[in-house]
Amino acid sequence: MPLRKLSAPWIGVAMAVMVLIAVGMYVVTTVAPAAAATTAGCGKAPGLNSGTHTIQSSGKSRSFILRLPDSYNNTYAHRLAFGFHWLGGTANDVASGGTDGSAWAYYGMLSQANNTTIFVAPQGINNGWGNSNGEDVTFTDDMIRVIENALCVDTTQRFSVGFSYGGAMSYSLACSRPTVFRAVAAIAAPGAISGCSGGTQPVAYLGIHGINDNIPSGRSLRDRFVRNNGCAAQNPPEPAPGSRTHITTAYSCQTGYPVVWAAFDGGHQQGPVDGCAGCESGARSWVKQEVWRFFTQFGSTVPPTTPPPSSPPGQQNVLIAGSQSGRCIDIPNSSTSNGARAQLWDCHGGTNSAGPIPPTAP
Repeated sequence: MPLRKLSAPWIGVAMAVMVLIAVGMYVVTTVAPAAAATTAGCGKAPGLNSGTHTIQSSGKSRSFILRLPDSYNNTYAHRLAFGFHWLGGTANDVASGGTDGSAWAYYGMLSQANNTTIFVAPQGINNGWGNSNGEDVTFTDDMIRVIENALCVDTTQRFSVGFSYGGAMSYSLACSRPTVFRAVAAIAAPGAISGCSGGTQPVAYLGIHGINDNIPSGRSLRDRFVRNNGCAAQNPPEPAPGSRTHITTAYSCQTGYPVVWAAFDGGHQQGPVDGCAGCESGARSWVKQEVWRFFTQFGSTVPPTTPPPSSPPGQQNVLIAGSQSGRCIDIPNSSTSNGARAQLWDCHGGTNSAGPIPPTAP
């Protein structure tokens, strides 16, 4: 197989590599994180305020409740989190937290956000999410467009959560908008009743379901993303009837696309409480912590589009270190001159510390 000729200073690097191979070596790769992908609303006065807003979508008037952080900063790229209501529920139920008040507002996310997140509570047609001809997905697209033109959002940090019919809507968005939403959470989703257009790409997925609910539906929705996300198959443990507890299991999945399953001893509930049979209280429930923990694990980076490579690609900064010395190959002063000498030096991650080594041609 012909090899591409290496130019200096890489001849010296290649020679140093051969020396390291003789005494033992290891390769460490680092990738610079992507910057937050900001929107048109950044850096300008907010074009929307907290409250109810109405837009036209698919020829219909549709409304949503928006909640900005109390100390909204137009130079800070915020998370954007949607909370979809259940059948018969309303946007106001989600935005207000219902009888649990602010502790359960936006499924408990508001109380944990610390001014980092813009929240949206959409209103469904006939208080549901039938998504006829994809109109509710289109409505979501339109809300995102309007909000991001007016406010400062990190486009790598969009999330959706819902209970029951709202969970089915979040699942539908995971299917149809996997590159738009970083992660979704479906609480007691009764099946794919809001549709699943596409449904073949990975997206981070949290499923929460009661063992006395229609649990097969919850499992089947979860298992779609177990497959899509390249997770190792398993039968996650679930609590015994009467245990009054929950069990959370994280699957082993493709990097950047986790799947978590939280099964609890209960029925069709959005705010189950451990140690209390049949209790429903978002304020006291463990659910809000599980949802927020799942969403906030992701940094402001674009998720990987393919599984991690088995060998370091040429675009990465490849650190070549001696196993005995613990030091890296280094080009003094980042020289690119012919005849530049390679040396061993403390690893520091700079561009002159180890690479990248140009790949050989096939």
